[in-house]
Amino acid sequence: MVLRLGELFCGPGGIALGAKLASVEGISIEHAWAVDYDKDSCETYKRNIIPQNSKIVIQKDVRNLDIDSLKPIDFFAFGFPCNDFSLVGKQKGMDGPFGPLYSYGVNIINKFKPKIFLAENVGGLKSSNEGKALSTILEKLENEGYNITPHLYKFEYYGVPQTRHRIFIVGIRNDLDYIFKVPTPSHVIPKTSREALENPPIPKSAYNQELTNQSEQVINRLKFIKPGGNAFSEGIPESLQMKINGAKISMIYKRLDPDKPSYTVTGSGGGGTHVYHWEENRALTNRERARLQTFPDDFVFCGSKESVRKQIGMAVPPLAAKFIIEAIFKTISGVFYESMPSNIHVKPIFNNSITTETLFI
Repeated sequence: MVLRLGELFCGPGGIALGAKLASVEGISIEHAWAVDYDKDSCETYKRNIIPQNSKIVIQKDVRNLDIDSLKPIDFFAFGFPCNDFSLVGKQKGMDGPFGPLYSYGVNIINKFKPKIFLAENVGGLKSSNEGKALSTILEKLENEGYNITPHLYKFEYYGVPQTRHRIFIVGIRNDLDYIFKVPTPSHVIPKTSREALENPPIPKSAYNQELTNQSEQVINRLKFIKPGGNAFSEGIPESLQMKINGAKISMIYKRLDPDKPSYTVTGSGGGGTHVYHWEENRALTNRERARLQTFPDDFVFCGSKESVRKQIGMAVPPLAAKFIIEAIFKTISGVFYESMPSNIHVKPIFNNSITTETLFI
């Protein structure tokens, strides 16, 4: 069975690479088209995912996309923009400029009726707009004629060396009579940041390995921050303390703890949010950040250093995508795999809307 894959908000290709790596006998992926508004992300996708067929990558704002011009698909993936649902941002939810963009994914599903869809967003989606945002999205997707399985994945328990918690919604068309089940975590003990960055060592010839020029003040501040600590740790001289009004932001100049998974790698923010080495007084290189996101060392990111940093932080870890997509392939192939209950329960109520109850495991 060959599944034609279409993607909106494809980014640099985290989901696409996961789909290429997913291995279930009798099923393969054929890339039909991929859309993203960011030029550098499109160039990265072309170079690494489909170098022989780069014309299928479309650089365009989804709001200006002519979906009638797209080829039919069997499998649809969309990691719709998370800016308005992220706990790090202002959490405007559906009221922000990015919140409603999920509806363009719904439009694709409505037109092409793919056998399968895979939607991804941040964990903050569950609480956005007092939970109404997730309820609305789930209702829209279910009403398109799909059995849906949403779940908040903690990817440090699936081999990703990072505490990256994301909601994935898997939908399988009703007439196929398959219901996706959440795959059981593969790692009881998470992989540490030291393991990810040092085993094996990053080749000296690797791309995207440029060091950040740290100011003397940043270097001096880092000297007082222990592994796992941040800019608000005790013992930092007053001259080096951060002068920020309001709540302390835990990720500012936070060092990795080498014996734990990394904290979440993000694509937003400026200095102080780039993820900092546990021992050396510096920010990680983009290649090191890519390691934490499970991109292979031969995956080359295109664009400026800041553009690459953003692409890496916004991407879906390929290993996470692979794990979920393999479970999807096994579902439609009738292959058994260990599974667990979803921790987001979809409950129809009298007014035909949907509420969600999230249970953390």
